[in-house]
Formats: sequence, C-alpha cells, structure tokens
Amino acid sequence: MSTTENVVIIGSGPAGWSASIYAARAQLQPLVFEGAITEKNRMAGTLPLGQLALTSEVENFAGFPAGDLGAFLDSALPKDRRTMMPPHEGHGVTGPELMELMRQQAINFGTRIVTDDIMKVDFSKRPFTLYPSEGDPILANAVIVATGASANWLGLPSEEQYKNRGVSACAVCDGALPRFRNKPLVVIGGGDSAIEEATYLTKFASTVHLVHRRDEFRASKIMAQRAFDDPKITIHFNSTLAEVLGDDVGGVTGVRLESTVEKGKETTLDVSGVFLAIGHTPNTAFLDGQLELTAKKYIVWKKHFRTETSVEGVFAAGDVADDYYRQAISAAGTGCMSALDAERWLAAQGTH
Repeated sequence: MSTTENVVIIGSGPAGWSASIYAARAQLQPLVFEGAITEKNRMAGTLPLGQLALTSEVENFAGFPAGDLGAFLDSALPKDRRTMMPPHEGHGVTGPELMELMRQQAINFGTRIVTDDIMKVDFSKRPFTLYPSEGDPILANAVIVATGASANWLGLPSEEQYKNRGVSACAVCDGALPRFRNKPLVVIGGGDSAIEEATYLTKFASTVHLVHRRDEFRASKIMAQRAFDDPKITIHFNSTLAEVLGDDVGGVTGVRLESTVEKGKETTLDVSGVFLAIGHTPNTAFLDGQLELTAKKYIVWKKHFRTETSVEGVFAAGDVADDYYRQAISAAGTGCMSALDAERWLAAQGTH
C-alpha cells in the first residue's frame, strides 16, 4: 500500500469539488476519486462531474448571471478539457461548464484526481482502507463521502432520448427555463416530492398535468389537498407514462399515457416538458452498511450543522446525505463544511 493520505474525497459533484477546494487550501493535499468513465456509470447517471453535468442551463447558482462566459471559459480551462465542450451560447452557465470550472479550481489549489470508482471501503479501523476498481488499496486518515444521489427514471427509450430536451428530474433546477414558460407540462409521481414539483411548476407553466399510477396519492394529506385545490394542476389517476413524444427540432411535444385499470386505454397530452418525480437513490451501496443510513439509504449526519457520520473521521457532503434540498448550491455548502470538519478533526488527532 502507498503512504497514508490525509483526506480522500469520494465523488465529483458540487459537494466533492467544494470539499477538495477547501481541503487543498488547508494544505491537506486531498485526493479525489471522481468516478470512472464506464457505460455502467453512464446508464446509472454516476459519471464524473455528478448530476449537474447532465443538465443544461443553470440559472440559480449564485455568481453566474446571464452573460457571455466564452472567453472566460477559454482562459480558465485547459484546452483539452475546453475543446470537448460545446461553444458557450450566452446564457449564465451550463451544468458541465460549472462542474469543469469547479474541477479546475480544485486542481489549481493542488487537488489530485483519480478517474476511478471506489468499490468498497473498510471503516472498521484507522487509517481507513479504500478499494478502487483498479490499482492498490488506498489508506486515508479521513474520508469525505460525496457520491450524491441519482434520480430515478422509468427507463423508457424515449425518456432517455429527450433528457435535457424537455425531460427533467428537477423542477427547481429547470422549471424556469424558457422552454417551459407558459407551456403545458407534466409531472410523473404521487408522493410529496411530486406535488411539490407540480406546485412549483405552476409558477411558470400554463397548466401542469400530475400523473399517478394509483387511484390516490402517496403524499401527505396536506400536500395532496394542495394539488386538488390548485386550479393550474390537472390530476390523472390510474395512469402511467408509456412514451415521451417529440421531434429533433423542438424536443418534447407530448406524452402518451396508459391506463392502469383499463387495458388498452391510452391518452395523449400535448406538453412541452416532462418532469420525473419518482424519487432519488443515494449512491451508498458501496459502503456496505458501514455507515448509519436512513430508511431511504441516505447517510445520517450525527450532529446538527455538522457533516460527521456514525464513524469518527468519516464525513458526508451533498445529496448523499441530503434528501430535502438537493440543490447544487446547498451541496457545495456542505462540501465546504465537510472539509472544515475534516481539517479540524485531523488537527485534533494530531495528524495535521
């Protein structure tokens, strides 16, 4: 095994890069495992740079108002990374652009990056042992888990075809985009999050179709009542999304629904956007039960306003521990917190 690392960060979304920036500035010489570039990770939505790299325009990350970032991107990013990105089109910033800028900022402060997955961990003793898919195990005095959570999808070919062209899994992220304003939209799901998404979208849409496969919502009574009371929400019970309709020019143009109670009954809705709200799956399987998790498999923060987990010396940041906010800016904030927590903990241990 190699020498023991001060801190290893697993994950490369806003939380991971923010943690690495703060850890590097604290002279911890962080090592980031950003994930492997594999077909398996592509299908799971866990490629390097996280979920934000799968989105288009980002309008709600502070510090990036609309404007032409093209020249800045050319000067800030290495040519080999920049040439793989499409030209900047004058809006604020795209998800891939923002993530590339965060990654480069981490590198500028001395962060080392391995493009590989951590497949399993041993948190039973310190230093901790991490096992990448390739190469020797890694020893670490502290670990920050920032592996995020993947949006659940139905797995329809048409859903995949129109992702980022009218199909989204985050209304707060994408709902205000021009393509959705004053247009009919559809939300798939029946829990609290689905109704929250539908209610949020009424701020922008002409109407919102809320589609649920059962005959009543799984949501809380108060949330369900909000959907019933909102004049801009039309509810479709006992229905599932069978196909997303669209074209190469405008993206999504409609959906085809199938009844869950009447075989062969179909309904077509003309909509400009499809929002999946059927939950998220935190990327915690590789931990193999070594950290305390919630019933939904999110990592538990053991103290309020701290990123400490159930294992001393292991910290968690971003959506892997947050099933409530799930925003890039809140993930980045907890990434900062985790690095500060790790630095102070290492100092108290006399290892930094």
